[in-house]
Amino acid sequence: MILIAIISLGVIGIVGALLLFWASKKFEVHEDPRIGQVQSVLPGANCGGCGYAGCAGFAGACVKADSLDGMLCPVGGAPVMSKIAAILGKEAVATEPKVAVVRCNGNCKARPRTNTYDGVKSCSIASALYGGETGCTFGCLGYGDCEKACNFDAIKVNPETGLPEVDEDKCTACGACVKACPKNIIELRKKGPKSRRVFVCCVNKDKGAVARKACVNACIGCGKCAKECPFEAITVENNVAYIDYAKCRMCRKCVAVCPTGAIHELNFPPRKEAAPKPAAPVASVVTKTASTVAHEAGPAVPAAAKREVPVDSPKAEPAVPAAEKPEALKAEAPATPVRTEEKDDIKNK
Repeated sequence: MILIAIISLGVIGIVGALLLFWASKKFEVHEDPRIGQVQSVLPGANCGGCGYAGCAGFAGACVKADSLDGMLCPVGGAPVMSKIAAILGKEAVATEPKVAVVRCNGNCKARPRTNTYDGVKSCSIASALYGGETGCTFGCLGYGDCEKACNFDAIKVNPETGLPEVDEDKCTACGACVKACPKNIIELRKKGPKSRRVFVCCVNKDKGAVARKACVNACIGCGKCAKECPFEAITVENNVAYIDYAKCRMCRKCVAVCPTGAIHELNFPPRKEAAPKPAAPVASVVTKTASTVAHEAGPAVPAAAKREVPVDSPKAEPAVPAAEKPEALKAEAPATPVRTEEKDDIKNK
């Protein structure tokens, strides 16, 4: 009996092995060996910033894609993409580096607290419960979900301001902090030449008076920046301005006209102060001294040398008798009034 059992189990094992071998050959999936080669040059962070589930998924997508346009490993950057292009025999498309930007400037001084949150210190949980500890329901909560999500230690919450700050040298633009923020205040923007950027540091969609009351640094949606921009890079929607980094030429005219300082400029040299206008020339008053007056008057002339010039006095006209006065003078003389009685006597005569 024991021998029969052993033989039976052996036959069953052999049959099962044959079936498994046939199934493995029947449903075998041939993997492109280039996937392993591409994965070997990737940094292996598995951050998901490329949009795929880890580095293995990104390597497979690169191999299957017809071109590398739109494919980017944010951690490895351009050097890694050049290696991938060499392995696959494709052309690497140059992409501009990006960096995470925190679009909230509501620090503790600018945004006073109106209540106290006594719960789990998590942005996602606090956001699901209520608007926050301040009057701004759009701003940063400051509980550090972005800091916990970053695998590169590139973002930290400043305890003095209560806002997260990004270390540009460590940031790989993987987008983990962007996904972790429930308020959507973190954005991946173009790093710009010499790390210079201009952006609106506010996402408050309330009307100007309400936003200003909640935070003194808030954007009030006045539209002055949009009118000043010569490149049409600024749009104002839902009471808040937004700068399109693809159109922005960093002229910084919008920064100068913003009444609340909501538009930030990073890593720019200090502005040159306008030179003061020259003062109008003041007419100098020259006081003439006695010597100056004497010099202008010329040399003095002695009294003896002066000649007395006789002055002819006007000749008096001879008196003309009344009888000999011309008729013109007589006509000018006023007529003597004649009494009424004298007139009657003349008529009687």
